[in-house]
Amino acid sequence: MTSPTPPGRARARDLGIQPGRLPTGRLNAITDIPGVLVGQRTLIEGDDVRTGVTAVLPHGGNLYQHKVAGAVHVGNGFGKTAGSIQVGELGTIETPIVLTNTLSVAAGIGGVITWTLAQPGNEQVSSINALVGETNDSGLNDIRGRHVTEADVVAAIEAAISGPVEEGAVGAGTGTSAFGWKGGIGTSSRLVGDRVVGVLVQTNYGGVLRIDGVPIAPELTPDTPGADSADGSCMIIIGTDASIAARSLERIAARAVFALARTGSSYSHGSGDIAVAFSTADTAAPAEVAVGGSALSPLFEATLDATEEAVYNSLFAATTVTGFQATRRPAIPLDAVRKILARRSGPGMHRAP
Repeated sequence: MTSPTPPGRARARDLGIQPGRLPTGRLNAITDIPGVLVGQRTLIEGDDVRTGVTAVLPHGGNLYQHKVAGAVHVGNGFGKTAGSIQVGELGTIETPIVLTNTLSVAAGIGGVITWTLAQPGNEQVSSINALVGETNDSGLNDIRGRHVTEADVVAAIEAAISGPVEEGAVGAGTGTSAFGWKGGIGTSSRLVGDRVVGVLVQTNYGGVLRIDGVPIAPELTPDTPGADSADGSCMIIIGTDASIAARSLERIAARAVFALARTGSSYSHGSGDIAVAFSTADTAAPAEVAVGGSALSPLFEATLDATEEAVYNSLFAATTVTGFQATRRPAIPLDAVRKILARRSGPGMHRAP
């Protein structure tokens, strides 16, 4: 079973691309982790509004009362992520993780707080650390209009479900771009024994695109202004049901940022490359022994591979979008990608047979 994709679009594995050696989960999505939910709110209004919200819930219960171990890793800090300081200090996440656009972080915080205060059992809560990430979708979206509302954020959280995750130009990825092409939301997962590592990305960054180890640019580049810019950002969310302490989760989050190099990211001055990692296991339970040391290595590998594939899925599922001031971001042409991969891949490439 695969995640839903728009007609004419695909996921990486439909093109024979399967980074790494580890198997994927059933859905090849972050929702392969038991209990993890994803909700999205897509805003397409008139000619100028192309934005939205994506929410990842580590579990469907009261997150404030039943926190999860968490960590944030900053690859390059040209970003406006809210809530990361407390996560770094305490090693826990107590709200849904929300992604949106740069100037809607305040609405994201407000929506998360509104939703959290309304949860049964939180009647006396007076301090909430809302975790909200962003990328700048001003190319396609009238970002200064701040069209995302707190109600949109609440709607995305309340829409969160398990199962296949929509990818491409949806939710927080509605107005984003990657390597000059239309970017967006992508997801993937890997199995490490009986544990799952899942990744979700919001791609909005640049560099010199590589896919499955094969250079795509400059042979194939979009004919749009600024297509060769290395600026932009990528938010990455990594989840696992392995029992992992916060310090080790920070190391896992770092590997997700490292994985962007495989896709051609140049980590420019103006990039916000930020990863949030969480574990749904109760590391406080006496019977649960946190994974550490060399046992983390397979989880690092899983994170690298799933992040790489999630980026490809965000590109391949995305459709062409025209938005603010008639700006256009074309979908990467899949037939052209297939031809380049077939012609230029060689020994050592991790292509599917």
